[in-house]
Amino acid sequence: MGELSGKVAIVTGASKGIGAAIARRFAEAGAAVAVNYASDKAGAERVVDEIVGKGGKAVAIQANVSKSADVTRLFAETKTRLGAPSVLVNNAGVFSFAPIEAVTEADIERQFGTNVLGTLLATKQAVAAFDGAGGSIINLSTIASVNPVPNSVVYSASKAAVDTITRALATELAPKNIRVNAIAPGTTETEGLKTMGLTMEAAKAMGMVMPMGRMGQPDDIARVALFLASDQSSWLTGERITASGGQR
Repeated sequence: MGELSGKVAIVTGASKGIGAAIARRFAEAGAAVAVNYASDKAGAERVVDEIVGKGGKAVAIQANVSKSADVTRLFAETKTRLGAPSVLVNNAGVFSFAPIEAVTEADIERQFGTNVLGTLLATKQAVAAFDGAGGSIINLSTIASVNPVPNSVVYSASKAAVDTITRALATELAPKNIRVNAIAPGTTETEGLKTMGLTMEAAKAMGMVMPMGRMGQPDDIARVALFLASDQSSWLTGERITASGGQR
């Protein structure tokens, strides 16, 4: 039996990148997975098709996590189609980089809306959906929340808020047997990074130090998420695990 056999998991922002890798890992471990997406329906359906093609169980569910009504529907539809969830991965996130002089109100609202408000709204629904049975909530942070780089003030600040949310809710929700932890990836080779043109060569030119000689891969992060979702981490809560190959 897999580490997550019999469990239902919701992974937000799972149509590509780290979220998709987590959804695949969870399904391989026996979980039924709600693959959430905001706009990339085709990407989410590809992830579901991959999972189902390997004998797993998954469904794609559209919801913008920054909208309360969407999040409520995401959890209701997950329960109807897969069963009551006991794992939530708050992976949905957006980023943009600009010097402070170029930061706009829209930039702030967009990044904090998804990265912070989305995490809180989904967690609020998870507490109700877990229905006293306990569960695991995993938030996606970044090494930039404690070691920010230039031009990342809004993104880094939003993820620093995620770190604080993790610690605060770990204490608050422990009596309900709900564990809350965060993963802080380093530079990870996702579609977003490729769009920015951030290759390994470009990273080196920018002075980034990667001790293990490569960027992270989405599955490197997914393996940590699987550990945090499983009973193997039953004594961990309020932790922020850096998964960066030694990058700081």
